[in-house]
Amino acid sequence: MSVGAALRSGLWPSTLRARLFLIMLFGLAVAYGLSFTVLFVERSMSAKAVMLGTLESDVATSIAVLDRLPADQRSDLLDRLSRGNYRFELGPGLPGVPDNSSKGREIGGRIEEAIGGAYPIRIESIPGDVSRLQAHLTLSDGSPLTIDITPRPPMPIAAWLPYVLAIQMVLLVLCTWFAVRQAIRPLGALAAAADALDPNKKGLPLSEQGPREVAHAARAFNAMRERIAHYLEERVQILAAISHDLQTPITRMRLRADMADDSPEKDKLVRDLAEIERLVQDGIAYARSAHGNGEKLARIDLASFIDSIAYDYQDMDKPVSVAGLVQGLASTKPHALRRILTNFIDNALKFAGAAEISVERKDEEAIAITVMDRGPGIPGAMLEAAMQPFFRLEQSRNRETGGTGLGLAIAQQLAAAIGGSVRLYNREGGGLAAEVTIRAN
Repeated sequence: MSVGAALRSGLWPSTLRARLFLIMLFGLAVAYGLSFTVLFVERSMSAKAVMLGTLESDVATSIAVLDRLPADQRSDLLDRLSRGNYRFELGPGLPGVPDNSSKGREIGGRIEEAIGGAYPIRIESIPGDVSRLQAHLTLSDGSPLTIDITPRPPMPIAAWLPYVLAIQMVLLVLCTWFAVRQAIRPLGALAAAADALDPNKKGLPLSEQGPREVAHAARAFNAMRERIAHYLEERVQILAAISHDLQTPITRMRLRADMADDSPEKDKLVRDLAEIERLVQDGIAYARSAHGNGEKLARIDLASFIDSIAYDYQDMDKPVSVAGLVQGLASTKPHALRRILTNFIDNALKFAGAAEISVERKDEEAIAITVMDRGPGIPGAMLEAAMQPFFRLEQSRNRETGGTGLGLAIAQQLAAAIGGSVRLYNREGGGLAAEVTIRAN
């Protein structure tokens, strides 16, 4: 089966590690098997050549000696002329069947070649448990002579050889696995570093140790991460600078508007200036959240913290409630967490008119605080995009209905600053849930 057919049939493994391992193991195993086969065949051919060469020279000499001796003296030399794989017998020998095997033809041909065609020879196979051949010929005085040949069996394999082969195969597998692991490990480390890449967090650079190619790839990745972080920081700094510099002209314009006579145009101008000022403030807040606010971690009582947020909204006649029993402690940055939750609650109040807060301990190290509503929710395809800066689901550009599009982006930046994460998902039965996960201890 070709590689393409294997891929189509699903037999080819999906990981690069497994593919390289199988390719190298198969290639080395085939090469090793071919080497062993060539050695074994060459050894058998050498033994066969030695046997046939000895048979050819000795039989020719022995036949010539027996032919020159008187008939009554031939029997005395039979034992001396016999060898381990053949012996001479005076007489017609045992009844047999014509042998047409390649081995019989080869032995007969060698004997005929040795005796030079002086004695017609006939090769027969003798039935029995042991493979035997008999060559029949007639000496010059008419006496029959039989050569009983027992071909040597293939060279036996030593009892310890299979164990050696098994050990060699184990070593072959281990060495192949180690070689593939050494080749794939830097690629795995690079993939893990790419998955964990977050320019907003300080992380350890990818190790630049190893072979030249691996070190070069690690240096390129580290340089790329630094460039991305630099570009993001530069973008945030530009946003912060523009937002900060706009505050002064906005303040002057507002003072001048306040000094102007009352008129519908003045009211419109004041509202426009208020929208611009809110956008500038959101831009500054986003820039600060991206850089971190320098707040230190503190342990808070979750029940008191959540209740205080809910009470603040309730004092302003806002329908914000706490679902279930809240208890336990958490290690976080209180002001950042409060800003995250107020962003969630403000969105819920704007689009659904009410908000509900719930706290759930995911495990011993994580706590999820969720703000839920029964509003229209967010289309599933737009949940991820909703976390991006300046992304607004409502496209009318009306600040009262759509906002600036920075609230969720600020929440995400602040969550990263406190070592947490933010997740949006639609609730069953309608509505949206905004979840922030923080450390329990």
